[in-house]
Amino acid sequence: MIHQLPYHFVLASKSPRRHELLSGLGLDFEIRTRNTDESFGTELANEEIALFLAEVKAHAMRDTLKKDELIITADTIVCLGDKVLNKPSDADEAHAMLRTLSGKMHKVFTGVCLMTAEKQQLFFDETRVFFRHLKDDEISYYVENYRPYDKAGSYGAQEWMGYVGVERIEGSYFNVMGLPVHKLYAELMAF
Repeated sequence: MIHQLPYHFVLASKSPRRHELLSGLGLDFEIRTRNTDESFGTELANEEIALFLAEVKAHAMRDTLKKDELIITADTIVCLGDKVLNKPSDADEAHAMLRTLSGKMHKVFTGVCLMTAEKQQLFFDETRVFFRHLKDDEISYYVENYRPYDKAGSYGAQEWMGYVGVERIEGSYFNVMGLPVHKLYAELMAF
């Protein structure tokens, strides 16, 4: 079982969704964060971006690691074709992103890095999300009431927009929330 692993677990994330998902695995962990530069080069695409950012976040925490600690970092990105939809900076950008996603399929990639003082492991998951056509007043209601400025792609699948806007998902729902817990469990057990 996961709670028998010989590590003290550290989650380097401010995301309440990741906190909830990791707790759901039955894992005891502490939260430790540090602001990092989340810019990436144009040569990276899709899962490469998510993996790169997860690794950057882990390396930013490396000097805080004790010998028995395992740190978990993650980054989730939303891609419509080759375009990356990051966290919106304001309501106008959130509206524009959701209008762009309306009636289309997009991909959600989450990169995860596991790191101890001695080794690291990187992995990712991909989920396809299909949105129905959204009305402008639905988008306005969501942005005004849920203020999705901390969410890649301007929406949370676990919120109102996920309830009414997502027609179907191919892959892990939890990956869309920000942490592919099924893969994380398997990687932790093999680590």
